[in-house]
Amino acid sequence: MADTAPLLPAYGGSSLADLPRALLAALGPAVLALGPGPGPAGPGQIRVEPARAVCVLLVDGLGAEALRAHAGAAPFLSQGMRPVTGAPPLTAGFPATTVTSLCSLGTGLTPGEHGMMGLTLAVPDTGLLFNALRWSTRDGLVMDPRVWQPAPTVFERARDAGVLAAYVAPGEFAGTGLTEAVYRGVRHLAAATVDERVERAREALREPPAYVTVYYGDLDAAGHESGWGSEEWLRRLATADRLAERLAGALPDGCALYVTADHGMVNATGKLDVEGDPALRHGVAMLGGEARARHVYAEEGAAADVLAAWRERLAGQAWVVPREEAAEAGWFGPAVRAEWLPRLGDVLAVPYTGLALVAPRAHAHEAAFAGYHGSMTAAEQYVPLLEASTR
Repeated sequence: MADTAPLLPAYGGSSLADLPRALLAALGPAVLALGPGPGPAGPGQIRVEPARAVCVLLVDGLGAEALRAHAGAAPFLSQGMRPVTGAPPLTAGFPATTVTSLCSLGTGLTPGEHGMMGLTLAVPDTGLLFNALRWSTRDGLVMDPRVWQPAPTVFERARDAGVLAAYVAPGEFAGTGLTEAVYRGVRHLAAATVDERVERAREALREPPAYVTVYYGDLDAAGHESGWGSEEWLRRLATADRLAERLAGALPDGCALYVTADHGMVNATGKLDVEGDPALRHGVAMLGGEARARHVYAEEGAAADVLAAWRERLAGQAWVVPREEAAEAGWFGPAVRAEWLPRLGDVLAVPYTGLALVAPRAHAHEAAFAGYHGSMTAAEQYVPLLEASTR
């Protein structure tokens, strides 16, 4: 594949960071008026109609291209719902990964503003990598969620405006570091099965005004383990479709359901062991990020050599840039807060072919995946934005 330009997320218009503004606006201007974060819609931004309550079904890993390719396995999502009128294609943000996207949805801020700019990032001045999904480092250091992600959440803003902010998800998510970082202010309603998710959402929507998020993560897990489009992935897609249909059927009068996702996915067509390649390991202190969005941390004084080696090795397969170029090019949003810059790798390596940059000794489970996400390709960036309502 010839070199190509990144599909930059549409920050300020139609990225996941912009979606909370539209949904909060549907509940009334009092919510938007509280504190920093998403403000009134501007030209080219997402707009939705007013509603007494809003339910968001977040299907982890459901790319818009994958849904179109397998519309028959999801008839309700494909035919029973409608795209939000006039909304441009919705982009995930960079990296296109769960922790980053959940934080963008939870704060209404870009990755460069909220600081959760990857799955594993450096803790500045410690020589440690922090995994925001597990919420720990290898030696057990646990970060305070309000320190790692200090911005107010949209759920806190909704709650302060008298809106019931609820999160319907498995009970084991309650109180975790990631949940505290991105869902502060919610009423956590534990639910594991489809039936439980529908019932918990129904109960919350009966208390308008309400802002209810329902999370379904099994599709992403199936995509990682067996690839998107696999038999197991299709079964999980059918479950997500039934969940969406039942949530739509449970909406009280005057309410709206929106279905979206945190990222899409690609199936790996090749894997490169970056730990086992001497040219790629030379001068590298730590490997962060993930297989489709690598943060490469150089030893002192070695950043230029690392950049040159990675560019040469990955020519025609990945965008390889220094952290300053990634920040200035808008990968993480219009700006990256100065205090967040040291979290980024000295070099970022982001495949645009089907390549996965794996580290099988440090991350054996990830190295065995079939499906990956994180990059700025259409398959990973574009996510659906579908609507059903009883307005």
